[in-house]
Amino acid sequence: MGKKYSKEFKLEALALAEQVGGAQAARSLGIQPNLLYRWRQERKEAGDEAFRGHGNMTVQEAELARLRREVANLKEDREILKKALEIFSQKNHKYV
Repeated sequence: MGKKYSKEFKLEALALAEQVGGAQAARSLGIQPNLLYRWRQERKEAGDEAFRGHGNMTVQEAELARLRREVANLKEDREILKKALEIFSQKNHKYV
């Protein structure tokens, strides 16, 4: 497994590469030029969501997870209400 770099380091490395060129920036930072290329591509594709780190969700992923939890809770609530309705329906029939 390779070395991990912070989001700040990656952004500063990309800024340096824009100023002095990728090869020179890579030499100055002691990293491979292809690493700068990958970071540039990731930033281009993901924009502000780039370099989130492992396990950190995008805004859309977090919203989707929240909505899935909400749907699961609503399904559970519905099942409880169905059972309660069943129980109350049975009790009312006994007294009629």
